[in-house]
Amino acid sequence: MKRLIEILEELQPEVDYATCTDLIDGHYLDSLSIISLVAELEEEYDITIPTVEIIPENFNSAESLWAMIVRLQEDN
Repeated sequence: MKRLIEILEELQPEVDYATCTDLIDGHYLDSLSIISLVAELEEEYDITIPTVEIIPENFNSAESLWAMIVRLQEDN
């Protein structure tokens, strides 16, 4: 999860990812950031993130992102 936080900080360094739970709803991540994030996560964690997974519930916090990553790794 440490690497996930580093990736998020590269996109938006001013957000406290340890506590933020509204990355999408609070407009911390815009559509271009999400596209970059998906590409980075797919490469870093050797996963494919289907478009059906790109929903606010999976992207609103580092914790929900990490849960999605683990789930997708297990599916491989």
